Amino acid sequence: MSGDGFGGVIGRTVKESTPWWPTPSVPPEGSPNVVVILLDDTGFAQLGCYGSTIDTPNTDRLAAGGLRYSNFHTTALCSPTRASLLTGRNHHSVGMRALSNWSSGFPNCTGDITPKAATLAEILRDHGYSTFATGKWHVAPMDQTSGAGPFHSWPLGRGFDRYYGFLQGETSQYAPELYCDNHPIDQPRTVDDGYHLSEDIVDQSMQMIRDQKSLVPEKPFFLYLCFGATHAPHQAPPEYVEKYRGRFDDGWDRTRELWFARQKEAGIVPESAELSPRNPGVEPWAELSPDEQRLALRLQEAFAGFLDHTDHQIGRLVEFLRDIEELDNTLLLVLSDNGASQEGGPIGVLDTMKWFNGVPESLNRAVARIDEVGGPSTSTNYPWGWAQAGNTPLKRYKQNTHGGGVRDPLIVHWPARIDDAGGVRHQFHHVVDVVPTVLEAVGLAAPQHHAGVEQLAIHGTSLAYSFARERATEPTRKQVQYFEMFGHRGIWAAGWKAVSYHPKGGDFDDDVWELYHLDEDFSEVNDLAQAMPEKLEEMVALWWAEAERYDVLPLDDRSGELFGVVPPSAQSPRDRPHYVYLPPVSHVTADAAPALGSRSFTIAADIEWLAGGGDGVIVAYGDATSGISLYMKDGHLVFDYNLYAEHHRACSPAAVPTGRVEVGVRFIRDGERARAELVVAGEDVGGIDIPGVLRLISSRGMDVGRDPGLAVTDDYRSPFPFSGVIHRLVFDLPQPPRPSEPREAAAVEARAAMGRQ
Repeated sequence: MSGDGFGGVIGRTVKESTPWWPTPSVPPEGSPNVVVILLDDTGFAQLGCYGSTIDTPNTDRLAAGGLRYSNFHTTALCSPTRASLLTGRNHHSVGMRALSNWSSGFPNCTGDITPKAATLAEILRDHGYSTFATGKWHVAPMDQTSGAGPFHSWPLGRGFDRYYGFLQGETSQYAPELYCDNHPIDQPRTVDDGYHLSEDIVDQSMQMIRDQKSLVPEKPFFLYLCFGATHAPHQAPPEYVEKYRGRFDDGWDRTRELWFARQKEAGIVPESAELSPRNPGVEPWAELSPDEQRLALRLQEAFAGFLDHTDHQIGRLVEFLRDIEELDNTLLLVLSDNGASQEGGPIGVLDTMKWFNGVPESLNRAVARIDEVGGPSTSTNYPWGWAQAGNTPLKRYKQNTHGGGVRDPLIVHWPARIDDAGGVRHQFHHVVDVVPTVLEAVGLAAPQHHAGVEQLAIHGTSLAYSFARERATEPTRKQVQYFEMFGHRGIWAAGWKAVSYHPKGGDFDDDVWELYHLDEDFSEVNDLAQAMPEKLEEMVALWWAEAERYDVLPLDDRSGELFGVVPPSAQSPRDRPHYVYLPPVSHVTADAAPALGSRSFTIAADIEWLAGGGDGVIVAYGDATSGISLYMKDGHLVFDYNLYAEHHRACSPAAVPTGRVEVGVRFIRDGERARAELVVAGEDVGGIDIPGVLRLISSRGMDVGRDPGLAVTDDYRSPFPFSGVIHRLVFDLPQPPRPSEPREAAAVEARAAMGRQ
């Protein structure tokens, strides 16, 4: 007899039996370690080795010892690029049209990578690699990122042995929403102790590698290291930010010219290239007011310090790999997920939630808080002018399919195999090409089946052929690549590119297509659409064919509106009218928490406390930049509505009775305003009028019984745990959000206007 899959013989005794062990899966002999370092919202020009004057010496050394690619492209947005990077397939085909926060009801926008596209981690782990992911994930449906799961789309569910990082699209660098493997954790140190997320994830990355190489040194590893940098919030230790005081005082126009000249000198762009004109909405630097210039400079200095600090962490990792003698046989790639971000608007923002809520930044208020820029109390992003400088010499930004959105840096470093240190490669390639490149380098083929599921064909083309010095000028092996994001479209083929900018809400048939001979027009400056209508028609027809082939249809220009679309599911934590929490409860991410934005709601807590022993947070949602907190202080019930760091606070005039009692708050929305009324033992005990309503509360989620991280209110010190007992916490949301009301309409239009730039 034999067991299922057992290759030996099982007799009545061990003497009558033959043992057998399955043959372990091992990678091909000499297989390299693989390290992918993914930057976030870092534009084509922002690394020093791509032209900028920001100090990135460690990344520059990798470029000097490896290859830089000048014609590498992404999808224009974070989640789609990550999905393509991990699978080698186009993002629409795997279900990631846009952010993983959204599910539109169509196969191309589920927020979840289809099981028909195994990730690089799944493939490598199946062949004997250790697989580690650290930092930003953002390719799981965000309503599935609570302690209730499901966990199949989390890193450990998609091929990684270990994970340490954050699941959302952005987080505070000083007080992140941290997860270890499949559960939320507190950060190991506070900001007062010098904590910064970039340092933490590199520490964790090195520890994972150290453990593996100490115990099974012959086993190669795959590290997928995704910094929060340089996505907003731009936050870095003060010494890094202060280092850049005065560095950019000449303004964004002169900076673009300087960086463009440096790019030509470095051979990143050809001598024939032209500097694209200012993007719509970007004012000449000299025409800004003194306060506009002052704010813009401080925001750019914070960005530069953030990137500089990130580069230092990359250097720490590289030195660690060198010290353990693993660097030479490590295929290491550094790239960005899209171009520099336009989400700071025309003057920049101190709180990125203003962008998502469609609220313009107040220049006077921002200048009054200018010394906080780069620190934990602000969540900043720079203005359009600096974003365009970051994309020098290209047009437009992240979210757009012009060069500024999709052309990005790529550095490949592999001392054991690359013999042209410092070389520049100009072949056209795309992020879907990373997986086939790694598989070729390792000597593996993509599986036709994985976990019992037939797999999509790999869409990418390996760029490993370009590693060799003798192939430096070989024509690209890539044939064609489409682009689409929020209705913006593009198609590249044989050195030509057709591209359209889509006005949000407009008829797709009215979009104006442009035509560029990209091989001769690096910056997409000379539009040949009118001069070559037949070529344009050919390219547009090719776009439609590729769109059909790769599941781009239906075209959909919705963006922020999809935050409110919840797919029907009996197990989803979202879009319920009634929530009952049974504390203690693990941290709940924003997309899995009650949808409190833009609506009336009530919170009721069944608590028990004794005089002198009942202070603390009952529930907190958000952080220091925006959010809500219901708490007890000095025996009184308090509710704080944090509207972009402006605190609207109600406090019960009398102490709450001791013992077991129900307390809560009734939040009543009235158009663009609201009123919060405190309730104790069924009686109203005071309230406050609030001048605005948050459509999205915060990118940080909710905690029950404590407020870890950067406290929602300045009325207590984090974590301020509740020292009594919370028996039950109940949310009632009797009315759905009303997107037709003026504030929501204004928010949608404000974001659309910003997106048109």
